[in-house]
Amino acid sequence: MEKLSPQRISELTKMLRQAKSVEDVIERGRSLSMNFSREQAREYLELIRPESEREENADCPVGSGRFMHSLIDLHMHSTASDGKDTPAALWEKIRQMGIRCFSLTDHDTIDGAREMERLVAGDGDAGVRFIRGIEFSAISPAGKCHILGYGYDWDNDVFRAALEKCAELRRRKLEQRLDFLRREYRIVFAEEDMAEMRRRKSVGKPHLGELMVKQGVVDSVAEAIDKYINRCPKLENRMPADEVIAAIRAAGGISVWAHPYGGVGERPRSGEEFRAQQSYLREKGLQGLECFYSRFTPEQIDALTASASANGLCVSGGSDYHGRKTYPEPGTLNADGVPVEAERLSILGKLGESIAPGD
Repeated sequence: MEKLSPQRISELTKMLRQAKSVEDVIERGRSLSMNFSREQAREYLELIRPESEREENADCPVGSGRFMHSLIDLHMHSTASDGKDTPAALWEKIRQMGIRCFSLTDHDTIDGAREMERLVAGDGDAGVRFIRGIEFSAISPAGKCHILGYGYDWDNDVFRAALEKCAELRRRKLEQRLDFLRREYRIVFAEEDMAEMRRRKSVGKPHLGELMVKQGVVDSVAEAIDKYINRCPKLENRMPADEVIAAIRAAGGISVWAHPYGGVGERPRSGEEFRAQQSYLREKGLQGLECFYSRFTPEQIDALTASASANGLCVSGGSDYHGRKTYPEPGTLNADGVPVEAERLSILGKLGESIAPGD
């Protein structure tokens, strides 16, 4: 990529200073016979950011300033499932980045959300809104999907039964994988590591991969998954999507289809697959779509928000932060990394949250 010199930036600033987004830079550039890549457009926008904002965000991690990130993120993971940050570490990151409203949506467990709620409540001066969340691994006649749940009563009997069913399905999957690795590759883990994995309510491929790296079997988690774990015979451990939606609604929560076009590392879903899945989920009581997502382009977001409006669904958004290299940073609600205003997420109104500009 061509590096933009300070002199060139000065010239472009005079012509493009009104640009507010990556798409705007690209479009204005075309009118001036300049072809910006998305990366160049992002670099340009960062370089023309007001100096006051640069100084204000100087201590924030790279890419985490107010310019690059939204103040809301309703899709994140912790060590309670497959994230790298403990809830305490994630809470500290949220505070440093200035995010004003967020949810912790660990896979098939509310343990992280419980701890996070205690942490946020114990720091009442932070002025940050926390929304209870979870991400269920689900399946329907239209295929696999993930259903996010927000604002639920975690003491509801139907909801608790769904959580226990999820935990049992994951335990069965874990034992099958352990048996497969032992039988096919003679890979056996230390007793204390086995006990820790069995204690957890949400164990996935990354956890096994990390243990294989620890034992020197592989050099990376990706290698462990590709060469060993993915060869394990399939055992379905996903909850029926209709049961998931019913459980969230029974607990007074809002059910949202996560990353409808496909999440990080997943095969993109075709238009036909999207329509079939949305039709089924909506029929079963789905209440929202995650229209704003870290890998979605402006065109995809526009299509999803239009579909949500046409089908009476609320709009949500999140980064899918895991603290891992292949995942985005908190507050990244689109592929361009530009901020998303709170008023564009109609789910906040349904949850009784009001985030004022600059709040």
